[in-house]
Amino acid sequence: MEEATLCQWSVIRSVLAIIQWWGFNVTVIIMNKWIFQKLDFKFPLTVSSIHFICSAIGAYLVIKVLKLKPLIVVDPEDRWKRIFPMSFVFCINIVLGNVSLRYIPVSFMQTIKSFTPATTVILQWLVWKKQFDGRIWASLVPIVGGILLTSITELSFNMFGFCAALFGCLATSTKTILAESLLHGYKFDSINTVYYMAPFATMILAGPALLLEGSGVVLWFQSHTSLLSPLIIIFGSGVLAFCLNFSIFYVIHSTTAVTFNVAGNLKVAVAVTCSWLIFRNPISAMNAIGCAITLLGCTFYGYVRHMISQQSPGTPRTPLTPRSLMELVPLVSDKLDDKV
Repeated sequence: MEEATLCQWSVIRSVLAIIQWWGFNVTVIIMNKWIFQKLDFKFPLTVSSIHFICSAIGAYLVIKVLKLKPLIVVDPEDRWKRIFPMSFVFCINIVLGNVSLRYIPVSFMQTIKSFTPATTVILQWLVWKKQFDGRIWASLVPIVGGILLTSITELSFNMFGFCAALFGCLATSTKTILAESLLHGYKFDSINTVYYMAPFATMILAGPALLLEGSGVVLWFQSHTSLLSPLIIIFGSGVLAFCLNFSIFYVIHSTTAVTFNVAGNLKVAVAVTCSWLIFRNPISAMNAIGCAITLLGCTFYGYVRHMISQQSPGTPRTPLTPRSLMELVPLVSDKLDDKV
């Protein structure tokens, strides 16, 4: 009886953590799109800088003031040799995501981001010469096919926004792959990651944001008589972006890898549905089918990865199976690309 009660509480805790994660993620995406489209604050570099600043302050409060998470100590030399290069790619990743949101609908942007597993595998294969199980390649077919169908049938297609989202996938993949070598020996969680990377990202982005968007931001302030409500939304999105990182930490620790993968793909479906209800961007039937195929493909890919990672060392190999388990699974945690 006691074991059954503990099991029920564990399930309830996992469900609540996932719902909380969905809520923060979808809200941040919708708020960013609202900022660009409804508030006419078309400055993705500035919005990204605000997110980084809010996240840096939030991580400092959680670790140093409230002491809710222990600080993972990093050698000062490693901060520049390891953390700074990661922060640069991390910064590009977030900026490209916000740039794409300015030009294309949330539904299209989220579908393209689901291409990340494919870009990760292809990059590791081309650049790092890593070999993969044939099942990994087969699982990428529906993802690529779904993305192609969605792109061809997208009614609000914008080439600049599409390219920004696509290069964002490459940045996400590069960040994840580099983490395996640059952060070797450090077991970072989402909060410590933000604690170290957000200040660097702010430093990297502040100059370009001021140079490229400073005059436009000043004109935006001058053209708006009532600024309280827009500023609450803009800075509120930054606070919620940090809360998203905190929710990711709890989801990872309260769910299994398979549940996390499925919940991540369902989260995309929730974001697409909510954005359509709010912004009413046109979605054709074939476009919706392409999005569904992509999400199902991502779920299948995650399942294949999990099955291969659980494969015992004595399992017979097929002609397409690499020699070691280390070669079987991509170096990727695909659904952790929502940070900040």
